[in-house]
Amino acid sequence: MKPRIHPASRPVVFRDRAADVAFLTRSTADSTRTIEWEDGTSYPLIDVEISSASHPFYTGTSRVLDTAGRVERFERRYGRTATARP
Repeated sequence: MKPRIHPASRPVVFRDRAADVAFLTRSTADSTRTIEWEDGTSYPLIDVEISSASHPFYTGTSRVLDTAGRVERFERRYGRTATARP
């Protein structure tokens, strides 16, 4: 890597507001808000709306959509003109 062209990486706390979970990791993101972590040190705080702790894909609470019903409703509404032609 070229020297002096990359932003400085530092410890930052990301807090998931939906799951009320906080992660301490390294990032180049900056924030004016701070939080005191479990080790007694103060770190910049960045609030996020969703993370792996609350995303349905990672938590296993994803919903199965009724795609067959949607296709049938579309065909009833608009007909089968696109698929009926040879």
